[in-house]
Amino acid sequence: MLEHPAAAPPLSSAGVLIAGVDEAGRGPLAGPLAVAAVILDSTRPISGLNDSKKLSAAKREALYPQIIERALAWCVILIEPDEIDRLNIFQATMTGMSRAVVGLTPAAHEALIDGNKLPKDLPCAGRAIVGGDALEPSISAASILAKVSRDRLMVAMDALHPGYGFAVHKGYPTPAHLAALQQLGPCPQHRRSFAPVRLLLDQARLF
Repeated sequence: MLEHPAAAPPLSSAGVLIAGVDEAGRGPLAGPLAVAAVILDSTRPISGLNDSKKLSAAKREALYPQIIERALAWCVILIEPDEIDRLNIFQATMTGMSRAVVGLTPAAHEALIDGNKLPKDLPCAGRAIVGGDALEPSISAASILAKVSRDRLMVAMDALHPGYGFAVHKGYPTPAHLAALQQLGPCPQHRRSFAPVRLLLDQARLF
């Protein structure tokens, strides 16, 4: 799933476009992985950018529309649970990062990737930056878009799959989520390859 990139103004031939790339949702047992890429506009700065995990939900929601409005380009990709199960979470993350960068219009000349690994099929040069979501504003912006996009989806998913508490824990393996899994069993949004879900499915096959 691809959210529409923002319309970008014409660029000068001398402009070097650097995209920040980050993800949200590697650890949850349910729901998609969200990956975002953002090219910021240096002429339209955004105050308060930081690692999304260090910001309150209210602050992330306030920054989200500013990033959408002021960025030269942005793209959010969702990797659904079935693809995560097929690829594994690491490969799904690498795939999502490449897709997010490919989805940018205009295209980036370089991608700054949060973490210590680079996707092999990036469409441009790339640099991996450990802790980049707190160091590079473009990665911070990407982390916010990914986190807000995913959290909104998990809130909506709570109404489709009631009883699991998705609106509260966003699919992470909290005690309440694990208890609901035991009681209700997995729903279509659960990641079958993740240990707690796989164990329940294996037990169901046995009995």
